[in-house]
Amino acid sequence: MSSYFERLDATRFRPLHDAGGAWNDAEIHFSPLGGLVAHAMDLHRAARGDDPSMSLARLSFDILGLLAAEVCEVEVETVRPGRTIELVQATVVIAGRPVVLARGWYTIDSDTRAIAGGETATLAVPDERHRFSIADTWPGGYVASLEMRALEAPRPGRATAWLRTELDIVGGEQASHHASFIALVDTANGVAVRQSPNEWMFPNLDLTIHLHSQPTGRWVGLDTTVTFGPTGQGLTSTELHDERGPVGRAEQTLTVRPIR
Repeated sequence: MSSYFERLDATRFRPLHDAGGAWNDAEIHFSPLGGLVAHAMDLHRAARGDDPSMSLARLSFDILGLLAAEVCEVEVETVRPGRTIELVQATVVIAGRPVVLARGWYTIDSDTRAIAGGETATLAVPDERHRFSIADTWPGGYVASLEMRALEAPRPGRATAWLRTELDIVGGEQASHHASFIALVDTANGVAVRQSPNEWMFPNLDLTIHLHSQPTGRWVGLDTTVTFGPTGQGLTSTELHDERGPVGRAEQTLTVRPIR
């Protein structure tokens, strides 16, 4: 099976064609890079012998600079070990410069099924008749690697879409369900565009994912709303779903500016 990255050694990974970005073909799309970070955190925790009964509750990414399509070094450390909560940090370095800072909170599992619930409705994955080509809006190797389905065509600033991919995050390595899920979440900023990306830029500076349930399966459901403010700031807000139902939320801060 093809993949977004190939491993070079314990911490370094080479991006492959399908990791290519949408704004610039000399960049990596952040979505698979986010999945790589989650995968590296999982391997770090396993190597430390951390409690496997902890689940990822929040993962935040700050994007510090250009994600050049070059070898990525992912350095992971445990900032706050614990028996009930744990904080893990990762830094992605490209060409000698830190370009992503990520922090993941893990919390101890307990049986809360008797009180589980929420307001968000369950979404069903549309069948084959509802395929939608996101590649009609965006170029790039990563976008071309996706299968997207939607009950109706996205409207400016509003979309409900399901995504999946056949590609692994790292060639020859089995990623966790949550890492594979996270590898598609950043796509939310591209499924409900308010303005043409040929006329306006609206890249996200960050991505924060909150999970109240651990995702499973191959499909990622994105119920997304995009808001542009009057002074160049924007926000992409997404309810996250897997095939069983809602699993959390994602937020992305945007910088909005015309292409000159």
